Amino acid sequence: MYTYDLLENGCYYLVKQEEDSDITLIKVVVQTDHCLFIQRFDDPTATEWKLKKDPLFDIIECLTDEAVKAWEEHYESVDEYSEEEEEDDED
Repeated sequence: MYTYDLLENGCYYLVKQEEDSDITLIKVVVQTDHCLFIQRFDDPTATEWKLKKDPLFDIIECLTDEAVKAWEEHYESVDEYSEEEEEDDED
């Protein structure tokens, strides 16, 4: 069992919040003395505050800069494709 205190500001992590939960990509956006503000990418608009002492079942890995770049390229291309579909549906 880990805690959010182990995560570093500005880094992307693959984590499992609970033993039976899905793997989630998160980014630490802001770090204070007692809390972290994280963005979750299972829902792009999901952000939340976590206490540094809050438990995490597993920190699978901290993504390398290369892995983040590859993911962002894929993520942006999927997002652009979705926006194009929405525009076509409105016509």
